[in-house]
Amino acid sequence: MLVLVAPGQGAQTPGFLTPWLELPGAADRVAAWSDAIGLDLAHYGTQADADAIRDTAVAQPLLVAAGILSAAALGDIAPGAVAGHSVGEFTAASFAGILDDTAALTLVRKRGLAMAEAAAVTETGMSALLGGDPEVSVAHLEKLGLTPANVNGAGQIVAAGTLEQLAALAEDKPEGVRKVVALKVAGAFHTHHMAPAVDVLAKAAADVTPADPKVTYVSNKDGQAVATGAEVLDRLVGQVANPVRWDLCMETFKELGVTALLEVCPGGTLTGLAKRALPGVKTLALKTPDDLDAARELIAEHADA
Repeated sequence: MLVLVAPGQGAQTPGFLTPWLELPGAADRVAAWSDAIGLDLAHYGTQADADAIRDTAVAQPLLVAAGILSAAALGDIAPGAVAGHSVGEFTAASFAGILDDTAALTLVRKRGLAMAEAAAVTETGMSALLGGDPEVSVAHLEKLGLTPANVNGAGQIVAAGTLEQLAALAEDKPEGVRKVVALKVAGAFHTHHMAPAVDVLAKAAADVTPADPKVTYVSNKDGQAVATGAEVLDRLVGQVANPVRWDLCMETFKELGVTALLEVCPGGTLTGLAKRALPGVKTLALKTPDDLDAARELIAEHADA
């Protein structure tokens, strides 16, 4: 059983879209998306520097576009399940046929703008905790006023809050945590700081008519498979201010009997977590078109006919 997954914000790097735009039809497709959402995706994916693509309003649609484009290059595939981390859930909703590509990108563009505006109210950020016991770490974070915004499994939790709170965490790590790493994101995503963005996204989502998923869609909220497009859309809105439970998503992959995990461009983060949390499961990250042949072999071996 193959699960197709999409990474979240922070996975982007300067120029990562360049080789994908050389595939037949890719540049035209990205140009059409750019026109639809009012953002030059090709420029940001090929020429912009790290600071420019760290901007939440840019990074989010750029990641979703890259994920959809790289998956399309694989041809028609039939994964047993799909999921995405944070904004990657919109990419997964496209994979599952819940949202068409333009609808997914239009919503994500509004999401990114709203989250950037919410992040500008207070100086906030996120830091990854590597190692340690999750229960001990969560209790320590709450004592410091921080939110466990991403519970990623495989010994990784991402804390979010004000820069002062994160500075206190760097000085006072939870017992057993090896390292605290500041993330290159522009706000405390998946916390109460993002509440204003939920309202904006809810209004935008009201104009969208989702379809029911064609394949199993696993939600960040609780790792559960969601049966209707309406519920997926509702969860996509709420997740802006709720913690990402990728650990529970991976538990569901286990229960579904996953044998392989394929991460779309810019892959690497989720395959790294899977290697530690899902031993015995084959993993592959689509980083450039050079990875497509290996991905097709993985699909042939593990996906449904």
